[in-house]
Amino acid sequence: MQNLRWVLNILLVSSLVHTSSQAICTSQDRAALLAFKSSITKDTTGVLSSWVGKDCCNGEWEGVQCNPSTGKVTNLVLRNSLNEPTLYMKGTLSPSLGNLGSLQVLFISGTKFITGSIPNSFSKLTSLTQLVLDDNSLQGNVPSCLGHLPFLEILSLAGNRFSGVVPASLGSLRSLSVMMLARNSLSGPIPVTFKNLVKLQTLDLSFNMLSGPIPDFIGQFRNLTTLDLSSNRFSGGLPVSVYNLGKLQDMSLERNDLTGPLSDRISNLKSLSSLDLSSNKFNGHIPASITRLQNLWSLNLSRNHFSDPLPVVGIRGFPSLLSVDLSYNNLNLGAVPSWIKEKRLTEINLAGCKLRGAFPKLTRPHDVTSLDLSDNFLTGDVSAFLANMTSLQRVKLSKNQLRFDLSKLKLPEGVSSVDLSSNLVTGSLSSLLNDKTSRFLEEIHLTNNQISGRIPDFSESLNLKVLNIGSNKISGQIPSSISNLVELVRLDISRNHVSGVIPQSLGQLMQLNWLDLSINALTGRIPDSLLNIKAMKHVSFRANRFCGLIPQGRPLNIFPAAAYLHNLCLCGKPLPPCRKTTK
Repeated sequence: MQNLRWVLNILLVSSLVHTSSQAICTSQDRAALLAFKSSITKDTTGVLSSWVGKDCCNGEWEGVQCNPSTGKVTNLVLRNSLNEPTLYMKGTLSPSLGNLGSLQVLFISGTKFITGSIPNSFSKLTSLTQLVLDDNSLQGNVPSCLGHLPFLEILSLAGNRFSGVVPASLGSLRSLSVMMLARNSLSGPIPVTFKNLVKLQTLDLSFNMLSGPIPDFIGQFRNLTTLDLSSNRFSGGLPVSVYNLGKLQDMSLERNDLTGPLSDRISNLKSLSSLDLSSNKFNGHIPASITRLQNLWSLNLSRNHFSDPLPVVGIRGFPSLLSVDLSYNNLNLGAVPSWIKEKRLTEINLAGCKLRGAFPKLTRPHDVTSLDLSDNFLTGDVSAFLANMTSLQRVKLSKNQLRFDLSKLKLPEGVSSVDLSSNLVTGSLSSLLNDKTSRFLEEIHLTNNQISGRIPDFSESLNLKVLNIGSNKISGQIPSSISNLVELVRLDISRNHVSGVIPQSLGQLMQLNWLDLSINALTGRIPDSLLNIKAMKHVSFRANRFCGLIPQGRPLNIFPAAAYLHNLCLCGKPLPPCRKTTK
């Protein structure tokens, strides 16, 4: 996203200023624009409605800029935010756009529903310096003809539906500084012709299906500041040449099949500020030289095969580090390393690192915003430690052996997500959910503990989106005030001792897509009001004491029969029909 903002800034700087003596646009360019307008069957942005009149260069055609001397269109900039789902364009890219012979900037971004392929006529846009067609629904192969644009400096086709291999012809774009092909379905290797792209500053090929090794020639891109090859199928080791990229600031290689150790030469990446190698198969020791990276603030080496011992970190080691994630490697730490406890870190992630004993005491607890120590062997009471983490927003301590009463837990005001599932926590939910509960709290995960008591009433001030309290000892009824949780997306109260009927008010939770009430003592009928929840993707009413007709309508009657089994006398689709005496 930072790269796209940079592109926008370039566009603003390079925009031509309209003057009172500006020439009227040429008939050829006007015809090309109107042909594109005709190829758009629906435009909820309203932009194209401004394209009226004979002069497309008078400043009233939104998104169109011209050379004031010639009346030739030089910039066509149509962009829309992905955060505004009601604003979009439907249609195709008209081949007529290839007739805009003086076009330098073509920016059609975020229209969401422009489909079809990139016309081959785009090869005629030989003055083009910026081609940005991201976040549409374009499909087919990336056309080879784009390699015939000699002055192209920025190429972004991210967020479309392109498939096939990356064309080798793109290696002819020797002026290219930004290439973004992320979030498509491209496959095959990185073309060897890319070795010619020595001016590249940003290369983003993330979220595709690209495979093969990371080519050695990437080390020749000495101006590279951003390298994102994440979420692909790249394999093999990290080429030694990568350590020559002295200007590299962000390297994201996560979610691939990369193997082998990291070289001590990693300290040569002197500009590196963010390094993410997570979810690969890297092995060996984490090199001590990595601690000499002066600008590194984010380090994610999680879900690999790195082994003990960790490098010794001196007083001057990792001077800029704010976020560290070493989760799920072959590390047997025993205790949180002293340098992690003492540094001014905002994010600490050490899940599955075989930590043991009492909760670690951090030197600077007030700085921590995100903490994940899940899947370890921590014991005792954490409530006092969490209370001191005044900046905490997310905490995950699941799958430990923590033992304390919820009445002792005083979460900091800004916590949005707390996960204490699979521990030995006792007490009542009313200690955590009451009139004093922070409006920032969105997710509560307490599954598989020893929590008892009743489900408390829910106040209107709550903004909960996730409430997972399954596998406890909770009793009583589901309160009708459940309807106050209007933002709730997921509700799991399975494997408890909850009784009574499902309140009709549950059907007011329009955002709910996951509902699990299984293995309780609920009775009565499944209320018809649940048919109002159109977002529902998963339900389970299994193993209760329900009786009567399952509400006959989507989505309830399309879930599998397993969702309704082991009740007293439920009937109707997807179960067998009700007998005539059952209503």
